[in-house]
Amino acid sequence: MAQKKGSDYKASNIQVLEGLEAVRKRPSMYIGDTGQRGLHHLINEVVDNSIDEALAGHCDFIKVIIHKDDSITISDNGRGIPVDEHPKLKMPAVEVVLTKLHAGGKFDKDSYKVSGGLHGVGVSCVNALSSSFSAEIHRDGKIYIMEFERGFTKTPLKETGTTDVTGTTIKFTPDSEIFTQTTEFKFDIIADRMRELAFLNPQITIEITDEREDEDSETHKVEYHFSGGVKDFVRYLDESRDTIMNEPIYIEGEVEGVPVEMAMQYNNSYTENVHSYVNNINTREGGTHISGFRRALTRCFKSYAEKNKIIKANSKISVSGEDFREGMTCVLSVKVAEPQFEGQTKTKLGNSEVQSAVEVILYEKLNDYLEQNPKIAKKILEKVVLAAEAREAARKARQLIQRKSVMSGGGLPGKLADCSIKDPAHSEIYLVEGDSAGGSAKMGRNRSFQAILPLRGKILNVEKAKINKILENKEIQAMITALGTSVGHEEDFDIDKLRYHKIIIMTDADVDGSHIRTLLLTFFYRYMHPLIENGHIFIATPPLYRITSTRGQIDYAWDEDTREKIVKDLKKSKKKFDVSRYKGLGEMNPEQLWETTMDPETRTLQKVTIENAAGADKMFSTLMGGDVEPRREFIERNAKYANLDI
Repeated sequence: MAQKKGSDYKASNIQVLEGLEAVRKRPSMYIGDTGQRGLHHLINEVVDNSIDEALAGHCDFIKVIIHKDDSITISDNGRGIPVDEHPKLKMPAVEVVLTKLHAGGKFDKDSYKVSGGLHGVGVSCVNALSSSFSAEIHRDGKIYIMEFERGFTKTPLKETGTTDVTGTTIKFTPDSEIFTQTTEFKFDIIADRMRELAFLNPQITIEITDEREDEDSETHKVEYHFSGGVKDFVRYLDESRDTIMNEPIYIEGEVEGVPVEMAMQYNNSYTENVHSYVNNINTREGGTHISGFRRALTRCFKSYAEKNKIIKANSKISVSGEDFREGMTCVLSVKVAEPQFEGQTKTKLGNSEVQSAVEVILYEKLNDYLEQNPKIAKKILEKVVLAAEAREAARKARQLIQRKSVMSGGGLPGKLADCSIKDPAHSEIYLVEGDSAGGSAKMGRNRSFQAILPLRGKILNVEKAKINKILENKEIQAMITALGTSVGHEEDFDIDKLRYHKIIIMTDADVDGSHIRTLLLTFFYRYMHPLIENGHIFIATPPLYRITSTRGQIDYAWDEDTREKIVKDLKKSKKKFDVSRYKGLGEMNPEQLWETTMDPETRTLQKVTIENAAGADKMFSTLMGGDVEPRREFIERNAKYANLDI
């Protein structure tokens, strides 16, 4: 057999990446991605080290500064990174921490009993992915400075003066060679995470300063400190909801070295809003601590209800665990010395001993609370009975949807124009505003892999409706049937049955279109949350302008800046042109809709992600809930950022 050219495979072909080279070669393995999410993760990695100092009892103030050039400074008043020589590596400990993977104090439980950074890759990764990086350390009465460039030592550790304080200041500039999409930090993303950390660590004050404001305005500065901890967190999340209790239930305790802290209260919503944390890490996928919480809650409320004859044992109403959690907002925080997470993403806890610790503490103390507060217990259980009745009505509504589907033949809604490919991984569905745009989309699409579902009018605002009423909405029925996953809690929702791996919301670029998009996102967030978690929801971005010049040349503009640039170029070349503003998708013919918004080669899709579940929960309840005052305050606060379509 003839040997192909270039098929030699020898020892010389094996590459060994030294030090931080591996991080620069494969950054996504260490920080998730090199887009906006990964960029902001750099800040979290540095701040987590300061938080770990606070958990060890050595820090109570953290400062984050966003500079005009999008470099970041993070300082704390902790002990300062050690600067003495490492016994094995014969270099300053700070250089080891900042240039070696899997190096840090988190492995030594005498230094840190609990920490969020477990793998020793955090701050060294930030160094590797920064074009410039410096560390200033105040320790033992002296000031030390060390500088780096793309992970390599630029200026060795040097002593520069004396000090009467301790702490560490890290300054870094993200490397544009790595972060090619953007190196611009978003204040809101940073603020959401810092606020969350301040809630979870009531001993800490976190200050954020944004120096990028216009010259005419003051520097943007906020400070977070919440002495009430997780109780304040729950109050914050429920700010725009009517609660059925004056004060959140607060429980804390420790079993076998696992401290557990929880605050919860019931409100007028119809969804479960439980946010769980392990060592300050948001465990979005839950884990053993959530299992323990749910078991304790169900056991405690069931036994109390039966003992006090609020729910009779022979009642026709069957109350399940999810009924006890409807309309609940809860923050559960546990500290674990040796947490076992599923992967580096750290979104699901696996420690079996944590489940029993949480269950024991919560069952005992929640039981005491109910006995001491019978009026509140009765209110909660009356709400639980209503939840059970609504769930039973929803079950019947689901069966009705299924029967209708079977009777209509094929099981799919009549207005769905399905695609011919049956492989979900290669299929996508457009949820299109209105029949007119739906008609253009059906004609312009690629029928092999693109399905179209036109939606007439605005769907129900699910933030203010019970599940049985939601399932009676015809547009929601059509979406549920088309997607195939069912809807609701984990036991009902089955993501393996999803018929399309891309669900694309395509609405007009006006106020009504934005409202419809928000209603759809609220529905997906509350009742099909795994679709967002697994990256299946996208937003189409149709152009705002069409610029037609002489000889039929057509350009499209997605924003004002692009329109102005095209117009400027056309004026410079002295070409005649006409600018048309698209008011809706229905104004585009099928060819234009395909070319600008549906062709995978040229379209731009925005993936919907949830970086901060608590922040998203707060946003949806504020904008879509029944309480007008928080919504008015939000609009007033953010009016200067709004784009008005008049």
